[in-house]
Parts: sequence; C-alpha cells; structure tokens
Amino acid sequence: MVFGLGKNKKVNVDKPKDKQASLEEPENNAVSSADTPANDPAKISDNASKDMALQPEEPAEMDETPPEAPSRKANFLPGAQPKTIDETGLSLSFILNLTSKILHEGGTMTPAQIADVIKLPKLVCRQILKEMTALMLVESQGLESADVKSDIRYSLTDLGKKWALDAQAVSQYVGPAPVTLEQFEAQVQTQSIKHEEVHRAELDDAFSHLVIPSVLKAQLGPAANSGRSMLLYGEPGNGKTSLAEALGESFIDIISVPYAILVGNQIIRFYDETLHEPEEEFANSRELDARWVPCRRPVVIAGGELTLDMLDLRFEANARYYEAPMHLKALGGVFVLDDFGRQKEEPQQYLNRWIVPLEKGFDILSLHTGKKFQVSFDQLVVFSSNIRPEDLGDDAAQRRIYFKIHVPSPSREDYIQIFKDVCDARDLKWQPAVMEEFFEKRYTKERFITSGAHPGFLVNHIFAACRYLDRPPELNMELLDLAWRNVSANQRRTD
Repeated sequence: MVFGLGKNKKVNVDKPKDKQASLEEPENNAVSSADTPANDPAKISDNASKDMALQPEEPAEMDETPPEAPSRKANFLPGAQPKTIDETGLSLSFILNLTSKILHEGGTMTPAQIADVIKLPKLVCRQILKEMTALMLVESQGLESADVKSDIRYSLTDLGKKWALDAQAVSQYVGPAPVTLEQFEAQVQTQSIKHEEVHRAELDDAFSHLVIPSVLKAQLGPAANSGRSMLLYGEPGNGKTSLAEALGESFIDIISVPYAILVGNQIIRFYDETLHEPEEEFANSRELDARWVPCRRPVVIAGGELTLDMLDLRFEANARYYEAPMHLKALGGVFVLDDFGRQKEEPQQYLNRWIVPLEKGFDILSLHTGKKFQVSFDQLVVFSSNIRPEDLGDDAAQRRIYFKIHVPSPSREDYIQIFKDVCDARDLKWQPAVMEEFFEKRYTKERFITSGAHPGFLVNHIFAACRYLDRPPELNMELLDLAWRNVSANQRRTD
C-alpha cells in the first residue's frame, strides 16, 4: 500500500440547524456521481400540452440517478453563553484574579475589550467590573469616545495592581477563562468519537488520493468505526502514516475544544492552534459559550521524539500553569504514534503506560501538588510501526491493540500506477515501456522490495540530476539507474 498524489477531499455538508449535536439534512450534492446525470423535467408550453393531449400517453422515463446518501455530520457545539458569573462554573475570586491580570497587562480597557480576551460575554464582564469597583480594584477613566453610548474605560487602582501582582505570583496565565473539569468531561462524553460512523463512501473519499488494495479498506473501515486502538505495520515507505491521516479526514463531525481547563484551581492550557482546526462557520458566534472552539476532530501525530514524560501534564515552572499532553489534545479525534518502536523507551513501556486507558477508556493525570484526577481517554489510537506485532510487546499488552492491520508493499500494478501519478503531477512524460523494463530489472531480477516511497524519491533525483546536467527532465533508464544508486541495498527480499 502506498499513497499517491492529490489533495485530501472533504465531505460537503449543510449548515447545522440546532446548537447541540444537530444531525444535518442531506445536501443536494452530498453524493456526486459521474455514472448517470440527473434528468431534468421537460418544460412544456401550453400549446404543446394541447397537442400532447391528443396523443397516446407515453410511459414516463425512469430516473436512474442513484439516491443520495444523507449526511451524517453532527455538530457537538458548546452550550449557550453564561449570563451571570455563577453560570460560568468558576468562583468569583478566580474570575477577579484573572480579570485583574488582564487589566494589568492591557492597561485601560473597556468591557468589550476585556470580553474579547477572557471569552465571556460583555454582560458578564460588566458584572465582574461592578464587583471589582465595589472592592476598589478598578476605577472609571471616562467614556471610550465622545459618543454618550460608548463603553466606559476601566483601569486598575493601586490596590488593584497589587491584587494583580499577587494573582500573577500564583499563575501568570492570561487568556480565555477556563471551563471546569466537570464541564469538560460532560462535553467529551457528548461528542465521543464512538458517536461518529464511517461508511464506505466517506472512506473512499478520504482515501481518494491513495492507491490502496480493496482488502485493506475493508479492514480499516471497521477499525475506524470502533474508536479503539489499531496497529498499522509493514515495510517502511508504504504510507502507514498517510493512511492514519486519511482516516482522520473521514471523520466529519464538529466537536468543541476548550481554551483551558480548571482543575483544583490549576489551569491547564488545552486548545492548540497548531493541532486543532477551527470551523469557521461558528467563528464569532454570539450565542455559543466562547470559552470553547468548534473544531474538526483532531489528528495528532507523534513520532520518534515522543518520550514517556510527554504523556503527562507539563508544568511551566515560570508561568505556573500546565500544558495538556499531546494525547489529551487528541481527545475526540485520532492520535497517531508514528515509528512505534523507535522511541527512546521500549515499546512495552508505552503499552504498559496505556494499558488502563486503552482498556478502561480513562486516564489518570497528576498535578505537581499531588492531586490526581481522571479524564476520558476517548480517541482512535493508531500505532504505526515497521516492526512485527509480536516484537512490540507481550501478549497482555497486545490484547489492548484491537486491530492489527498489515500494510503490504505495493503490487506491480499499484507501483506502476503510483509512478505514473507522480510523473503526471510533475509534468514528466510517462514512458510505460521504460517503466516495465525498470521494474523487471530492479524488482523482479534483483529482488528489491517495492516501496510506495520509491517513485517520488526517484523522480526527485531525476529532476535534481537534470538541473545539474542542464537538460530537460525525462524518464529513461540512464537517469533511473543514476537515481537508483541512492536506494538502500538492504531493501532486498530475503525469501
């Protein structure tokens, strides 16, 4: 199995009608087929209608257009904006501390400007400023403009500045107000990845840029629907990572990701702009709780750089707040452990770390204060490895990996198709006779193992060589042999 070229396609869906987990109506173009065009009804004039009335009625033509499949996209959106401080779920003292730090950093600010940072409605921000005014933490600095309807500006008093400095000594976090652990857990359960069904149409669309044997698709579909763990193993360069990424593309639901979580008065930053993909449709909504970001289900990939301590909360000693670990940020989506077996620690140690999460569906994390808390482990975990399953861990650990899928090296037909796709993408004239000769020489006679990475690798070397030789790129045996010298000799078959 290897990946070819092309862009990942996304399933088009209608806009949601409800705020909570709304199941959308089918799109008119949800299933676009090139097999049979739809038959538009003929428009008949009044005169034509009279003439037809005298003719024997002909049977109506059957519309052979296949029925459209309903869209299964659901939007798991957050609740409505809180209208009071109590409805945020946060204590008044915590909110006062956070707001004072925002004012200390921003200087003189209006309620609207504070709301933009703290992600709470302007109405709630006015309530906060009223409490701070009563405590003599802020003072009015007049209207924002000459317009009498403009916002009042506020700044910290000397007492407020001292309050803010004391708050910064506890935590220097300045940003959106967090959600509580209880609110977070409730949302995670609501938008569980097990609620999303992946059918063959979605999988075909997600894999449209790949060259994949049909039997492999038949294995990947049930594994994706399970929401459990899977192992993709096989020779290097055959697209195991691309398969995992494409699986993530097959998920179309929208979930809600918090900016931060509050656990025992400790802040854990959660939303990561490098990993989470916001859904623009719901950006700047005035109805939804802005402490959450509607996103596509995330696909988070960790490789050989992953260490065991990266699976725990990371405490920023200077800033005095936490950063959520990578696998926690993948909640509701896909977490890919790439090059499994090539990390610093042994594979068995990672499997031991995840035995409980994979089996029970929850993980236990610890704060530096010693407090432990439980979070859901709700994600599709994909282990990608060049190592055989039996060499990755003992039987007890392997039982927690529910699907073990071998990703084979491409067949002769698949390899040639991939090579042709690469040539087409690079505007390199395709030479089928040259490719047949090359395949026979290298893979049949010299017994090299086919790899989905070889076509792109070889074409890149051909272009590099032709730039050096100051000649137009072409596909011939001379240049292929020159490029082949860079292929590792240990990729020969030993059988």
